[in-house]
Amino acid sequence: MPFSFTPDQKQSAFWLGLGVAFVLLLYALGPVLTPFIAAAMLAYALNGGVDYLDRRRVGRWPLPRALAVVLVMLLFLSAVTALVLIVIPVLQVEIPLLMAQIPAFLVRIDAVLAPRLQEMGIKFRLDGSGIRAILSQQFESGGDEIWTTVLSSARIGGTRVLGWLVTLVLIPVALFYLLLDWHKILDRITGAVPRRWLVQTVGMAHEVNVLLAQYLRGQLLVMLVLAAYYSMALTIAGFEVALPVGILTGLLVFIPYLGFGLGLILALIAAVLQFADWSGVVAVAIIYGAGQVVEGFFLTPRLVGERIGLNPLAVIFALLAFGQLFGFVGVLLALPASAVLMVAFRHLRHHYLRSSFYNA
Repeated sequence: MPFSFTPDQKQSAFWLGLGVAFVLLLYALGPVLTPFIAAAMLAYALNGGVDYLDRRRVGRWPLPRALAVVLVMLLFLSAVTALVLIVIPVLQVEIPLLMAQIPAFLVRIDAVLAPRLQEMGIKFRLDGSGIRAILSQQFESGGDEIWTTVLSSARIGGTRVLGWLVTLVLIPVALFYLLLDWHKILDRITGAVPRRWLVQTVGMAHEVNVLLAQYLRGQLLVMLVLAAYYSMALTIAGFEVALPVGILTGLLVFIPYLGFGLGLILALIAAVLQFADWSGVVAVAIIYGAGQVVEGFFLTPRLVGERIGLNPLAVIFALLAFGQLFGFVGVLLALPASAVLMVAFRHLRHHYLRSSFYNA
């Protein structure tokens, strides 16, 4: 007897195939969807503030949601601008001083390494005056070459640069409309879920929302603690740029490796410029080494991992696994994505334990 599909099975197969085709279409349109995905992530993080303002009243009248969205976006952009204004002055001051101090720094390295290497039979010498002359020649004659290279790259990659500009413009526009219609969008998504799966889907979405909210709060605590730690430790060590460098290192810690690496480089530059001996470099090594140990083995596992139900080993594995699969973006999204997957696996395990396959 030939196998035949029931009408319900045919409908299920049709909608399943349509869903797979839709997912493949989204994958093919990945570069186009980048600003909208970024805007959706920001909208999820900022919607709580918009809802809070949306419930406030100005006299007898409620605050319009559009005005609440504008206020929250202005506050967010102000915070990003303040962070940029903290970084740029430090770079503008330190980089020229560093370029001027490089020859003297090389002479200091030569004075330390050359005698020890000569004791081992290795002839090693850094010619400070020669290096100074080479650097001066490069800076005097290399300006035209640098601009020629920049202009050539701009001509070659003009389309890519234009794409980045369009993305930067689209993100705030998409963010505004997403925040404005956030609850309507959620209602439409809920209304599109098949009725037989509605209760389970809404329940899982609620669990994911709770976990992600806990993740954001935990990550914010880690950022604040590390910003205070690096600022205080660098101040105690006598660094003049302790406050901006410490705040920058702590606030950028949500981007794994980038925040720590940039803060470490700035602190090392400050140590070379400010201290005549190696005490500054040693202080930076101790401060940042201890900070990395505290963050990796205590703060992130305890304040972030435990809040989303992941033990420290799971946190480390998530960072390594998502970094291997998706690169830098995967490292950035490892913990929130793990929270979502954990909810899915929890429900899958529940159905597995109730299945006839397990209980037979």
